[in-house]
Amino acid sequence: VEKDPRCLPALAEIADACPGRLEVICGDALEVDVLAHLTPPVRVVANLPYNVGTELLIRWLTPKNWPPFWDSLTLMFQKEVAERIVAKTRTERYGRLALLAQWRCDAKIVLTLPPEAFTPAPKVHSAVVHLKALPEPRFPCDFKVLQRITAMAFNQRRKMLRASLKGLKPGIEGILESVGIPP
Repeated sequence: VEKDPRCLPALAEIADACPGRLEVICGDALEVDVLAHLTPPVRVVANLPYNVGTELLIRWLTPKNWPPFWDSLTLMFQKEVAERIVAKTRTERYGRLALLAQWRCDAKIVLTLPPEAFTPAPKVHSAVVHLKALPEPRFPCDFKVLQRITAMAFNQRRKMLRASLKGLKPGIEGILESVGIPP
């Protein structure tokens, strides 16, 4: 799926060199129904526009049914975003994106690229993240509840957790303590 029509001639050359192996769709990745063009097994490989990469990833991680239509995602992001996707718990970069990605996938950075690898060179480093879908999420959970809690918990990182979650449920401090999380 390519939104920029200037890229279509180069992609057509690649498609012609590999008959039947590449179909180029001119459109916006946020709007195209890719399922209408795919047959399993699906492995998504993409150099996503940095301004919509996170939104697309979250859409792919949060379908109504799991496992998803895809087996794996191999995606290029700004390096800082890639590091947030694969961050380990109790680290500075760990947050909502790491939790959502690692709840349903094994995620790892497989390649990093300097700005000079691109023309024109961006101002940031890039990284390729490979996400392999798990057959089942790591823990059972209602996604809407998970999304609400993670948004509340991570949107204001400098706040104490008890302050971020106080509107969620009365007695939240006791609940946190009962599962070993200092409020």
